[in-house]
Amino acid sequence: MPRINLLPWREGERKERKLAFLVALGVAALAAGVASFAAYLLYGSMIESQEHRNQQLRAEIKTLDKQIEEINNLEVSKQKFIARMEIIEKLQRSRPEIVHVFDEIVRTLPEGVYLTGVKQTEKRLRFDGVAQSSTRVSSFMRNIDGSQWLRNPELEVVQTAKGPTPGSSFTLTADQVTTVAPEDGGSAKSRMRKASLGGAGGRQ
Repeated sequence: MPRINLLPWREGERKERKLAFLVALGVAALAAGVASFAAYLLYGSMIESQEHRNQQLRAEIKTLDKQIEEINNLEVSKQKFIARMEIIEKLQRSRPEIVHVFDEIVRTLPEGVYLTGVKQTEKRLRFDGVAQSSTRVSSFMRNIDGSQWLRNPELEVVQTAKGPTPGSSFTLTADQVTTVAPEDGGSAKSRMRKASLGGAGGRQ
């Protein structure tokens, strides 16, 4: 029986299997490389997109911070304006009061009492003067008690005046009465509040 040499066939089959393995390995490596590159591109795109969103957020936050600063500045300006308006209104209301108060001081001074100084601290008045006697000082205090524009007289100092003219020097205080009502519409602050509410209501 003749012998058949199978070595060349087996060697060829081995080479084919090795080649197929190498091809499969190359395809797998290529697929892995493509997948890695695709993942790199995807992650890069995601990072770029997130960075873009972050930039937008930072820009919006910066805009909001600027708007908040402008609102705060407007609020400060508003408060300063209201304070100035209230001072002006207070001065306007106090003008007739001052005239009445000084007229009332002259009216309440009894004969024999002379003022050497008048000082006002807010609504508190201080009178320095000289009277012919302590009785005249008491009369001055009674007149203040019955006044429409002055009240609560308090005697701080009374002493015999030095000099050739007999009499008593005195210091007393009294409160100024505020009888002038605020103008129609209330204070500047209340008018500003009403204006703000009216504007808000009109926008609804």
